[in-house]
Amino acid sequence: MIAALMLAVLPTEAQQVKYSIDGISKENGKTVVLRDRRTNQVVDSAVVANGKFSMKGNAEKDAYMGVSVKDAMWSVMLFNDGTPLTINLNDSTLKGSPQNERLTRYDIDINAPYGNLMMKIQNMSAEERKAKELELAGGLMIAMMKMMEGIEKVFKDERETLIPVAFFSEYQSYFGQEKLDSVLATKPAWASHPIVKSQLDIAAYQKSLEEKKQAFVGQQFIDLEEADPDGKMHKLSEYVGKGKWVLVDFWASWCGPCKAEMPNVVAAYEKYHDKGFDIVGLSFDNKKEPWVKDIAELKMPWTHLSDLKGWKTVASEVYGVNSIPDNLLIDPQGKIVARGLRAQALQDKLKEIFE
Repeated sequence: MIAALMLAVLPTEAQQVKYSIDGISKENGKTVVLRDRRTNQVVDSAVVANGKFSMKGNAEKDAYMGVSVKDAMWSVMLFNDGTPLTINLNDSTLKGSPQNERLTRYDIDINAPYGNLMMKIQNMSAEERKAKELELAGGLMIAMMKMMEGIEKVFKDERETLIPVAFFSEYQSYFGQEKLDSVLATKPAWASHPIVKSQLDIAAYQKSLEEKKQAFVGQQFIDLEEADPDGKMHKLSEYVGKGKWVLVDFWASWCGPCKAEMPNVVAAYEKYHDKGFDIVGLSFDNKKEPWVKDIAELKMPWTHLSDLKGWKTVASEVYGVNSIPDNLLIDPQGKIVARGLRAQALQDKLKEIFE
């Protein structure tokens, strides 16, 4: 949703250049699509006949695009630089401008360690995968490290081309915004590409949201009122600021990451409840039935409240919740001391407090 919002404000008028793509594929009768990777829109398509396909037209200059059989997981990547292209979808290779040929080579080489491991795993039986679980986990770590090394090499060697654009999201994710900012400070040629600009705008927007959320830390909690599963209204102040440490947990039955995190929250409750730790769950559900069902199935014995208004819940408005799972850790006097504690971070904080 954020990406769509940012793309909507980008300039719509840009220089157009011709593209000419001839290709081969063994997928006779299937549709090959040319997709703009920034907007995710299909620009052109062609049906494979006698092992061949062809697409010609106009598109934004230097647009980052992908060619693939429709609905396939793998695409051959390219920049629309006006040079005619020949693509082999059978082995994902490309002939065209030097820039596009190097991009294809990088893409294949960087993804090879992970792809080879996944193919190996797919060919294993369930018993074999279970027996080699630790070995495969180690292999996955090695594959990811090799991918990171390959991407770092791209950003080092291709400063004056657009190729780093193709790996921008991964670089931002793997190496962090601080390192990315240091690279951008050198003003590489790829930094002005629309994809880079939109991704940076999204990152800045998300950072501003996070800063607003973290601004609650150090402040006194704000009271609100919602109903329990029996329909009885309760104020948050009935449970918070009464001498216990309280985790106010924002979650929903439809939220997969929330449910994945819940065993960790349950473990924290069981370990520290007798020492003065409590939890109040504030649900972002719309319907009572799945909310109540998951409370029981996930074995969450603490207080649960909801106004069943989904994202329009009062909890979202009062505490600026724009994504879940999220939570507030509140001290015995009612001051918010931490936010967004998940996984080991929650356990470490509670250990610091109680042990």
